[in-house]
Order: sequence, then C-alpha cells, then structure tokens
Amino acid sequence: MKETILKKIEERKIIVGVIGLGYVGLPLAVEKAKAGFKTIGFDIQGEKVRMVNSGENYIGDVVNEDLKALVEGGFLSATTDYSFIRDVDFIAICVPTPLDAHQQPDISYVRNSAAEIAKYLKKGSMVVLESTTYPGTTEELVKPILENGAGLKCGEDFYLAFSPERVDPGNLLYKTKNTPKVVGAIGGDAQEAIAAMYGTVLQDGVFIVSSPAVAEMAKILENTYRNVNIGLINELAMLCERMGVNIWEVVEAAKTKPYGFQAFYPGPGLGGHCIPLDPYYLSWKAREYGFHTSMIESSMMINDRMPAYVVERASKILNRFRKPLNGSRILALGVAYKQDIDDYRESPAIKVIEAFDAEGASIDYYDPYVPVYNRKGESRSGLEELTPELIKKYDLVVITTAHTCIDYNMIAKNAVFVFDTKNAASGLSERDNIELL
Repeated sequence: MKETILKKIEERKIIVGVIGLGYVGLPLAVEKAKAGFKTIGFDIQGEKVRMVNSGENYIGDVVNEDLKALVEGGFLSATTDYSFIRDVDFIAICVPTPLDAHQQPDISYVRNSAAEIAKYLKKGSMVVLESTTYPGTTEELVKPILENGAGLKCGEDFYLAFSPERVDPGNLLYKTKNTPKVVGAIGGDAQEAIAAMYGTVLQDGVFIVSSPAVAEMAKILENTYRNVNIGLINELAMLCERMGVNIWEVVEAAKTKPYGFQAFYPGPGLGGHCIPLDPYYLSWKAREYGFHTSMIESSMMINDRMPAYVVERASKILNRFRKPLNGSRILALGVAYKQDIDDYRESPAIKVIEAFDAEGASIDYYDPYVPVYNRKGESRSGLEELTPELIKKYDLVVITTAHTCIDYNMIAKNAVFVFDTKNAASGLSERDNIELL
C-alpha cells in the first residue's frame, strides 16, 4: 500500500479532501491544489461552499487570485456532500475544537467528521487530524470510529496520523506553505507516506515524531508555552502598575539580552483559536491521570482576569475626572483578537466591552476590520468612522487592539483621555493624556 501511495503522490494522482474550510482548512486546500493535487473542500456551511466554488475568498491568508485560478482550473472545488469522500485518497480534518459552557473540550466536530468519513472511507486512504486537541484523540477517538464505521483496519487498509495546524492569521512572514510540519502517524509506513504527502506540498520540511500523541502534545506545548509566559507578563504588569514602574519599558530593557530571554507583552487578555483554549484541553486530560497542571492553571486564571482588570483600571482613570464608570461614554478601539486581521474568536476586547456593559457604561467600538461581530446569538455594530468631533464626545478611549491603520495621533489630540492596553500609541511624543496598561 505504501509504495502505491508514494507513486501516486509523485505522479500527482492523489485526490485531496479537506474537512472544514476555515482559517486552517482553506489555506491548506489552496496549497494542496497549487501543488497539482485535485482538492475537494468539505464544509457544513453552504455559504462557504458557494463562495469557494465562485472563487470568492473570505480568508485573509489566502491570495484572492490564487483561489480564483485554482477553481477555474478545476483543481479546487467545495461541497457539503460527504459522499464525495469515496473519491478522495488523502483526508485532512480541520474542524473547530472549542470549549463547551463548562470550559471542557468540545470534540463533537471531530467526532462527527470522523463518523462521516467512516461511511465512505476506502482502502489505501490517508486520514490526518489537524484540529488542535488533547493528547490521545487520534488513537482513542478517531481510530475506532474509522475502523468500526468503515470495517477497515488502521495500518493495513488505511493510514492515520495527527499533524497539528500551525496557522497564525495575519502573519506576513510565515504562512501554511513555509511553516515546518510535524507528523505523528500510527506505524512506520503511515509516517513515510503522510510525510511524503506534506513534503511534496510544503517547502520547509516535515518533522516526524513517533506517535500521534507526541504530535498532539507538541501542539499543546507550543501554545501553552505562550499562555504561561503571557500570564507571567500580565501578572508583572499588574504589579508594576502598583509600583509605578513602566512594564513596557522593562520588557524593552530585558530583551536587549541576546540569550535566555524572549519578549512577551501584556494586554487585555488572550484571544484566537488556540492559545486561550489549548491549556484547558491539557488540564482536562491531565485529571484523567490524577495530575493537576498548577502552573498552567495559574496562568489561565491570570489571563482570564485581564478584561476585568482593564475595566477596573478604566474606572480609576475616570475617578480622576470625578466621573463614575456607570453612565460614562467609553470607546473601545478594536475587537479583533490581534492587530490587522478580522478574526475575533475568543477576543479579549469583546470581553472588555461586555464588562463595561455590565458596569453600566455606555460603550461603543470601532474596528475597521470587524464592522459587525456576533456573540452569544446577538450581533453588535461598530462605528463607521472616527472623526475628531466624535472622539471628543467620549469620556475615555480604550485601545484594545493595536491596528496599525488607526491614526493614534489624531485620537490622542482629541480624546479626553486614552487608556492604551496594547502600547499602540508608543510612537507619540505627547503623552499627557495617555496611560499604559
């Protein structure tokens, strides 16, 4: 089976299927198609399928012209019909893995995708889970669903692996194509075949590990490392505020050391599809072994507290002007979870807005990338533009996302006061009405 697959890879006769056409799946599908493999994208959202088949891009990391050319050339298509899995040789599962209402892993999308794949899985296929999840998911959940549903044997009839997505929306340097890939498969033949499939498409190499669990843990480590270090710097930011020390200047000084230090910065909390969620997956799985990840859980508590801390600091600023938070007019600048993108998943800025709402403040927002956002079944619209006259009407402007296209000089000149939680206005020399987190 391995030799047959390797020959089909070399001859570009592998048909690729990508389950989930979001921030991970669509860029992967585009790269597979660009490498000469006919690719079918699967998604339960009919609008995404329609847009792909029309050559309409909705993901920032995908080049519009690439998508259109691939669709028109017959290399890329999309469907909601999972029966087309029977035509596919390589299947990548790129579905969401959120947390449920109790902050526990919701792997229903992975489970449902595996069940659908199992109905149509054929001999000689490769299946790779890319969705971030807890160590053990591939072998304990996906493998038995595929084997029992398809009546096939993993390692003999099909190959199975975990290869974590490494997508950083808005990153101008590292995209899907030039980010190294980690692959952990079940069995040596599967390792070789699946690594060859990725190696043919991506330019920065494949790092093979001994099992899916190692690859799953590697992904959790990457993001937990960032969560813990951001938790550390957020805690130091709160301490430095009490001590009257500028944490931003402290970090700039520390990072002059050429070894042994990596700079992390404070902010209103954590956002995105991985860093705020992955530690919960690990902590949940650790309890199965009677183990408590105390350092990780402490950092999660600190980061989760930051939106409330931002509102607390804002209240202190307003007190200096003899204004209560209740009834004050607040403008939040930015709801995307990071600068210069339209992704607001788990955005701390939205949690800050909700905290202001809860305290009775009159809160508006402006974000050129996110004119409207949906949360808990409700939508909220932002301001259409910023003008000096509009800025002057607010009691406080809070910078919650550091979009580079915003004129912070104009903001500072016209605002009563600015609370900058992202050091976005660092280039301004006149700072009498600006306070940093």
